[in-house]
Amino acid sequence: MPTPEFDVLVVGLGAMGAATLYQLAKRGVKVAGIDRFSPPHDQGSSHGDTRITRQAVGEGAAYVPLAIRSQQIWRELEAELDVELFEQCGVLVMTASTDPQRPADARDFTDNSIELARRYGIEHQVLDAGEIRQRFPQFAPLDDSARGYFEPGGGFVRPERCIEAQLTRARQLRATLITGQQVLELKPGADGVEVICQGSRFKARQVIVSAGIWSAPLLGAPFDSLLRVCRQQLYWFRLDQPAHYPARSPSFILHSAEDRDTCYGFPPIPGEGSVKIATEQYEQASQPDSLDRQPSSADAQRLFRELVAPHMAGLAPQLVKASVCAYTVTPDSGFIIDRHPHLAHVTVVSACSGHGFKHSAAIGEALAQQVVDGRSELDLGSFSLQRFT
Repeated sequence: MPTPEFDVLVVGLGAMGAATLYQLAKRGVKVAGIDRFSPPHDQGSSHGDTRITRQAVGEGAAYVPLAIRSQQIWRELEAELDVELFEQCGVLVMTASTDPQRPADARDFTDNSIELARRYGIEHQVLDAGEIRQRFPQFAPLDDSARGYFEPGGGFVRPERCIEAQLTRARQLRATLITGQQVLELKPGADGVEVICQGSRFKARQVIVSAGIWSAPLLGAPFDSLLRVCRQQLYWFRLDQPAHYPARSPSFILHSAEDRDTCYGFPPIPGEGSVKIATEQYEQASQPDSLDRQPSSADAQRLFRELVAPHMAGLAPQLVKASVCAYTVTPDSGFIIDRHPHLAHVTVVSACSGHGFKHSAAIGEALAQQVVDGRSELDLGSFSLQRFT
């Protein structure tokens, strides 16, 4: 039997892979996508019901154009498929209290968001503690020194729906989807790459690897020393007093003084009777194939006691549900989008460091433009491997 051949093969069909597959198919490229599971699934990083999207991305200016363009692409997909992907309920970024020893010129995540919104002309409001409490009573316990940044153009997207929508459009545009196949090896040659799986193999002129937490063992050096897999837990706490959550409550990011502790969360989804809240950890690394997928009730209660109860109202400590996901993290928490330095014809788009979903639709488009046109409209240079050498 002849080996199937493609112009491009995308390895991994989570946030980045699904977006890239769709955008390549949209441009008429003979493309296939391959995944060891059947996406959308809950085994990697691209699940959890809701993901925050915002335009003034406090992590840095390089991300802002990607976030803005991704929101536009999700709106286009909504119109094409008659599906709801992006809920524009606003995003509230808060510093819960100010360290009295904080220098006057010190900047934190809230300050960075405000500065970027001003630089890019993004609609926003700067709020003091009283204004936050008045507009959003769920944050009534906030300290008087709290301050916030509210972005009405932000909100949340539904990750599983976004992936399914892009894979659906890719199929409609004649992309090939190969699921339940684990890629074991990439063998570059003079005219492309041989992609070897258990019991099957494929050929492509180019391969784009977006394998998330499984990237390091597949890609080898230098990725095996740059990438860490960090287990994360997601919790849905019971909504005890719905009156604290007015209509169109925002998604939120809450930082303590000097950004020592942080959590993020979402408005109640109608009919679910709960509020999703999570934090992030980067101290402990995990192996992807032995990841502990059992959420810890003790960790949930610690989160509620230390961050939720002191700053939020209307919730009870009882869990409605919980889940585990994983981030693939680089040393500087930035993305890696670049050619593989040792494997010809292989491009890497992975290591999203826990904040990739809001940018994924635009990154997929930019990669497709590079394949077809030789360049992308949005600059991806900030995510080069060169910054680590």
